[in-house]
Amino acid sequence: MTGFKTFLRSGHWPTLFAAFLYFDFCFAVWVLNGAMGPFISEEFGLSPAQKGFMISVPILAGALMRFPLGVLAQYIGRKNAAMVEMSLIIAALAFGFFFVDSYDRVLAMGVLLGIAGASFGVALSLGSGWFPAKYKGLAMGIAGAGNSGTVLAVLFAPPLAQKFGWQTVYGIAAATMLLPLAVMAIAAKEPPDRDAHQSLREHLSCLYEKDGWAFSLIYVVTFGGFIGLSSFLPTYFHDQFKVTKVEAGQLTMLATLMGSGVRVLGGYISDRVGGITTLSGVLLGVAVSLLLCGLAGGSLPATTLLFMLCFAALGAGNGALFQLVPLRWPMTTAIAGSMIGEVGALGGGFLPNAMGLSKQYTGSYFGGFLAFTVLALGMLLMLRRMQIRWTRTWAEKGGRARSTPSQPERRTARAVAR
Repeated sequence: MTGFKTFLRSGHWPTLFAAFLYFDFCFAVWVLNGAMGPFISEEFGLSPAQKGFMISVPILAGALMRFPLGVLAQYIGRKNAAMVEMSLIIAALAFGFFFVDSYDRVLAMGVLLGIAGASFGVALSLGSGWFPAKYKGLAMGIAGAGNSGTVLAVLFAPPLAQKFGWQTVYGIAAATMLLPLAVMAIAAKEPPDRDAHQSLREHLSCLYEKDGWAFSLIYVVTFGGFIGLSSFLPTYFHDQFKVTKVEAGQLTMLATLMGSGVRVLGGYISDRVGGITTLSGVLLGVAVSLLLCGLAGGSLPATTLLFMLCFAALGAGNGALFQLVPLRWPMTTAIAGSMIGEVGALGGGFLPNAMGLSKQYTGSYFGGFLAFTVLALGMLLMLRRMQIRWTRTWAEKGGRARSTPSQPERRTARAVAR
């Protein structure tokens, strides 16, 4: 407890809380169509491939919107960018409540829900921006635990949709977004870790580096797997095991809760043993658990437990990777995080489509599980190769923060002290 108090005193905890709440509610909105997938699919009689595509649209749209929001945050500030985004989300949800009444409009609504998915890089950079390098993994883990918004979506959206109709859930979600908007306006302060004199090319420099793309591809597995699976699981449980729509949401909640909670632990562990070491174990765990999930498709208890293990690994991996990002790009964390988050979220669009196509053309979901298993093993091999250079240049052995802070980190520490 003393260590945690020291951590809180080292930065600005109200901003960290506001960032967590902002990301949490945005994440819940982002996966609404996935949480209500069985309701929407039943109303419009969708094929397996159509279900997968419908679920993937918000994921893909959110991925494409992340980088522009990160660039905007560099110029108007992360707090202001977050408030602009939340205002747009409320307007988008109002559109869903009043106008979505066909499959085509569901797809259009999916694009608008992508606005909520753009929050990731800004939320993590805002939440961790006041904290020194040795605590950034934990700070990013806490802010990133806002992906627990998936739990809110799958727990509350199905029963609300069953009682009031799934379109009404959009209106309820719009009202709830007023809470994080108010907290952000009142509690958050813009962190000092930005350099207003950097050019746009300097902000975008991570796009031209191998490290940026290596991080992005690993994030395709950890975050892409998390968002893709959490969006598709209500449909998977409903179709594969014939449980009710509400029960499918509850089973999904058990799995996603593991991933959300363990994300903080992943950042905490990575601060101590290093993000590279943690990610190595994570990628192996994801590959094994996903393969076993595909093989256990006839047993609901075994599948649920395996998904819980898989999501725990995915959550820890998300925390571990973003312990490394501010070490590699200390002055452009928001931009780097948005770019990595964008590519990673695009991977989330791959998984629902792979599952839907596998079911439609082979009669089984196993092909989708196998494809993602192979991807996870490929990223593990790449990580082990890249880490040799990383630990010689900008990180200690295993991916820990270097003991001597950089000039940008010293400027941040002085600003916190003032």
